[in-house]
Amino acid sequence: MLEITLGSAIIYYFASHALDIKEKPTDAVYYTELADPRNASFSRNHREMVQVKPALENQFRGIVRQAYDYSCGSAALTTLLNGYIGTNLTEQQTMEGLLRYGEYNRIIERRSFSLLDMKRFVTAIGFESGGYKGEFSDLVKQQQPAIVPISYAGFKHFVVFKAYKDGRVYVADPALGNISFDQERFKEIWENNTLFLINVPKDQQKDLLALQEADLRHVEDATINRYALVDTQYSYDYINKIADRASTMRRVIDQGDNSDTKGQPITTFMRLYYKRK
Repeated sequence: MLEITLGSAIIYYFASHALDIKEKPTDAVYYTELADPRNASFSRNHREMVQVKPALENQFRGIVRQAYDYSCGSAALTTLLNGYIGTNLTEQQTMEGLLRYGEYNRIIERRSFSLLDMKRFVTAIGFESGGYKGEFSDLVKQQQPAIVPISYAGFKHFVVFKAYKDGRVYVADPALGNISFDQERFKEIWENNTLFLINVPKDQQKDLLALQEADLRHVEDATINRYALVDTQYSYDYINKIADRASTMRRVIDQGDNSDTKGQPITTFMRLYYKRK
């Protein structure tokens, strides 16, 4: 009995130390494929791990999402401060700073923050900043992120200009995430050609808002315009087949006057129909 126990312990020890069992990442997905499709032997399978992340995570990469309908200004400023200066602020902290150093009564009255409120808060934390007016070429020439007001989908909104490349303007939108506009479309929605810049010494600048490969994956505007309002059409026969498959069958006598099987037993499908009150 002692020999069996000792033997089992030795086998367990060597087995547990011989196998290098690593903890699997939470975002790991394993897939298996045949290394040689001509041979279906399991021993020839190739197994590889890939890591997947929710699309939403990349959509809002480097962006502080606005917590309220009226807080795009504070979220955009927080995004700019964290991504370009390297602060580690939350939107709530930025809002408190804007309320403290900005025009408090006017903020409450209009339920939004202005570029002047942003300038006063940025000055309070030790940086120079200002709102400017210029042409599109001036915005691109700065080669740095800037807060720009836009009028989009019927709303006035603050976003962070990130970069311009090959006819497209890439922005960090506190509500929609990393998106881009066609150059001409951006010019149309850019409010009063206004931009808000923060002056940061070169050695203190961060590149967390720099353009990345994932930002370049966009659908052409023409494609969106072509398919956005197109209703999906399905074959009526196909829909009927699906409905029949999900129905209960029963045998009845065919009562159709023009039917070739009138008076004969046939299989029909019982369906349930619902209507709104």
